[in-house]
Amino acid sequence: MANGLAKAGVSRLVWVGLASLVATEDGTPLMDTPGYPQEYRGFFLAHAAAVEVFANSELDWVSIAPAGDFEHENPERTGTYRVVPASADSRISYADLALALIDEIDEPRHHQALLGIAPE
Repeated sequence: MANGLAKAGVSRLVWVGLASLVATEDGTPLMDTPGYPQEYRGFFLAHAAAVEVFANSELDWVSIAPAGDFEHENPERTGTYRVVPASADSRISYADLALALIDEIDEPRHHQALLGIAPE
């Protein structure tokens, strides 16, 4: 897949990832923390395999994910966000995550990284 992107002239990939793969403060992937739901673990591992493919390629990539989950009850855009370790309690609006994606596309600041995004 990464080779196909390079052949197509794509040098950078920015995608919406999973909080499950983002490291917590102690470096543990969120999916491996006690009490984290495991019913979709196969899905998490498939995404981890994609990250491994990109990590072993020459592609410049970054995965941007909520640090925990989306804010469903109050989804208003705040216009601010920060990069943080994963936390199952963290919530961010869809609009603020989209802003983080656009900012990273317009001004690349992170490379070969899994980022967790939370409101400021």
